[in-house]
Amino acid sequence: MAMGNAKFISSAGEVLTLFLIPIGGGIPAGVLLARSRNLDWPVMMVLYFISDVILACLFEPVMLLVIAAGKRSAFISRISAAFKQAMKKTTPYYGSSLGPFALIMVAFGVDPMTGRAAAVAAGHGFLAGWAFAIAGDMLYFTVLMVSTLWLNSVLGDGTWTTLIILAAMIFVPMVVRRFRERKKTGLESDKS
Repeated sequence: MAMGNAKFISSAGEVLTLFLIPIGGGIPAGVLLARSRNLDWPVMMVLYFISDVILACLFEPVMLLVIAAGKRSAFISRISAAFKQAMKKTTPYYGSSLGPFALIMVAFGVDPMTGRAAAVAAGHGFLAGWAFAIAGDMLYFTVLMVSTLWLNSVLGDGTWTTLIILAAMIFVPMVVRRFRERKKTGLESDKS
């Protein structure tokens, strides 16, 4: 029994390590590794949630330092102003204000750090802000996990599955953004 627990803990640690990779293939690679180590989807969900909590504990102090430095640095103040402008341009895609649903969708559509930063800009504290950011990121993870598991069951090849999921992670948002821009341009030209 102890050997089984040690193997589970080792496998869970390896999957958690992949989930902690902030960009790229951490999710599909972690999902496929978990599947190969016989870790079921609920375990994957818990491990990804733990990775988000670790991210929150690491990112929050950095963000607070940047905010404090921004009060003393003209350069960081300009970066902060640019971020606020970007959020004003992004917000209409998610609703008219940065309420809970919009903040969850920012984290889903971008990443949890941006979701948390948007929550700070909207006046939410640590717990509520990270709850919205993690909720959005967990939705994103669920979509990618299900897609990865399904595609791997069809292809039977983890390398191709990971490459296709990575390509989808990069190109689907670009296509959606272009579609929205064309639709918005079309609506504006119809009004004139």
